[in-house]
Amino acid sequence: MYEHLETAQSPEKLKRVVIDPVSRVEGHGKVTLLLDEDNHVKQARLHIVEFRGFERFIQGRPYWELPVLVQRLCGICPVSHHLAAAKAIDQLVGIDPENLPPSADKLRRLMHFGQTLQSHALHFFHLASPDLLFGFDSDVAKRNVIAVLGEFTEIGLQGVKLRKFGQEVIRMVSGKRIHGSSAIPGGVNKSLTKEERDYLLADVDQMIAWAEQSVALIAKVHCSNKPYHDEFATIKTNYMGMVGKDGSLELYHGGLRLKNAEGNTLLDHIDYCKYNDYIHEEVRSWSYMKFPYFLSLGQQEGWYRVGPLARINVCDYIVTPKAEIARQQLMTITDEKMVHSTLAYHWARLIEILYCAEAIKDLLHDPDIMGSDLVATGIKRHSGVGVIEAPRGTLFHHYEIDDNGIVTKANLIVSTTSNNHAMNESVRQVAATYLDGLEITEPLLNHLEVAIRAYDPCLSCATHALGKMPLEVELVNAEGQVINQVFKSSN
Repeated sequence: MYEHLETAQSPEKLKRVVIDPVSRVEGHGKVTLLLDEDNHVKQARLHIVEFRGFERFIQGRPYWELPVLVQRLCGICPVSHHLAAAKAIDQLVGIDPENLPPSADKLRRLMHFGQTLQSHALHFFHLASPDLLFGFDSDVAKRNVIAVLGEFTEIGLQGVKLRKFGQEVIRMVSGKRIHGSSAIPGGVNKSLTKEERDYLLADVDQMIAWAEQSVALIAKVHCSNKPYHDEFATIKTNYMGMVGKDGSLELYHGGLRLKNAEGNTLLDHIDYCKYNDYIHEEVRSWSYMKFPYFLSLGQQEGWYRVGPLARINVCDYIVTPKAEIARQQLMTITDEKMVHSTLAYHWARLIEILYCAEAIKDLLHDPDIMGSDLVATGIKRHSGVGVIEAPRGTLFHHYEIDDNGIVTKANLIVSTTSNNHAMNESVRQVAATYLDGLEITEPLLNHLEVAIRAYDPCLSCATHALGKMPLEVELVNAEGQVINQVFKSSN
């Protein structure tokens, strides 16, 4: 269906339609369509057009600064970068995850559950729910959280308050809702007080109840139009996620599991410190985002999906009871071993909100979160890898340092990067099914954005590859005159 322009028609003979920017996602990206004279789609691509380069920025910095520095990658998921970096620098000071003091481990987990809850609530209720509640082709003026609050007031308010609760969990642990500081090499810098613990306990049961209602809502939305939701943007892929030793859903620490589209386990309990033995990254000329793949499967077959749906697909069960019931219900929507529906990402996302709310309650009743043994030390190492399940999927931070503790090399594989190939495939599927040969309208173009939003991409987090993508830097004086320019890979 999608011909490469180099081997098919010349670009100048095709019409170009652009969605710029893709809306209701974090970061800046665009979609381009190339159409022939009959509006048949010849090419559809998601382009990531911003460049951040944090892997280079942090070179030359002392390793103990990294948990604070790297969370500036994002204002939506800073805790994920904070904790992934912390797990990496734990190793730099000689502490493996199993040797972290119990209080430090549980406080980090508590903060991570709060982060996942608030991020999922933000994406579903604020950004994605207008499409699902009003329809993909609804009036563009209604596709926002204000309209949701106006017409579905109770749902909208619950979403706002769920997110607020997650942010309060983060604030109690780290001191701030955004860009707080809690994790330090080998542990954390403070525990919870009884007053902070009781403050969160006062609302946690209500959050669990609202999370249950949100799962029921998405199940109703999905099943009321099941064929459409099962087919829209749906692709059959490999899936990767972290699991505990017993195969349970794990967000903070565990081994990596890879399953194929048929549900067969290809790799299990991979030591994530050896990720580079399994995963490589391809650079393409038209995006600042890399394309990861499993080396054993090759570039054509080795790409995979991560995130809530992938985690639900690869785990054996969820440890909290209400979320496990919800997981079992989701898995019954298909006769296959794996749920491939891209829109089911939203269902899985809300199941994880429920899981996090239940897990937060359990931790709030654990006395270790008010403990005083918070830091461990060991023998210094020169390399550390931290991996965590961020809201959007598996997140890798890998650092190398010299004898003075200065970062000499850094590599990040961000969740959205792992979904890059899949998002492009979903865009192509929607373009082929819903736009091909038709007059292009704004509601039809929103279908492409809906497909992208299902993945909850964090585009600014994921832009690390330079590759062949043109880069232009201009120095402009106070009068607006360009006084110097530097180009890379530009014609």
